[in-house]
Amino acid sequence: MNTSRRTFLHQSVALAATPNPAAAARHVVLLGDSIFDNGAYTGGEPDVIAHLRRLTPQGSTATLLARDGATTGGIPAQLARLPRDATHLVLSVGGNDALQRQGLLQAPARSVAEAIEMLAGAVGEFEPAYRKIIDACLAQRLPLVISTIYSGNFSDARYGKLARNAVALFNDAIIRTALDYKLKAIDLRAVCARPEDYANPIEPSSIGAARIARAIVAVVSGSAEGRGALLFGGVT
Repeated sequence: MNTSRRTFLHQSVALAATPNPAAAARHVVLLGDSIFDNGAYTGGEPDVIAHLRRLTPQGSTATLLARDGATTGGIPAQLARLPRDATHLVLSVGGNDALQRQGLLQAPARSVAEAIEMLAGAVGEFEPAYRKIIDACLAQRLPLVISTIYSGNFSDARYGKLARNAVALFNDAIIRTALDYKLKAIDLRAVCARPEDYANPIEPSSIGAARIARAIVAVVSGSAEGRGALLFGGVT
């Protein structure tokens, strides 16, 4: 056997023996609120963590630390329970922070400018708290994926329109954060865009949970790369 052929074969064997990073064992940890902790709303059908575990390759796992009702203030307690072998963090929080300020939608205002100013004040309180949580997550020195707040499924069309536009301001803060910190982000408005994705106006159904889980897998595994957008809108 000539030297060049022997070298080629040795290199081929070495490449075959090199682990594929995409196939390496992963331990994905879900942080946040009921967007991930939606088991109480699926009527016994699979929730986000069940779908995610079903989609997780053999040798990998997923852990749910997210808690229904959590706000940005509840994330440090979740991080305190982080498994030692965690490899990836996925965060979905902010919806309950926005809900705490839903009274602003009914607040009287003397002008459109005053109404916008009130909403801007709420977002101005939220964004620093959100960035503080991002800093806490990144302090774990693990890859972090974040997500926007979805639009919900409101039967009252007028209220739904108001809610979507108000939440858009909170999402703008989340997107700015993703850009500033160079984070991967899942746009849940695109992932959960159909009525059947919701069990009630603001909680994901099992169908929505499956779409959320597929989006998480796509972003964490890297299969969403190269699709031309920083914000990933899910897998159909």
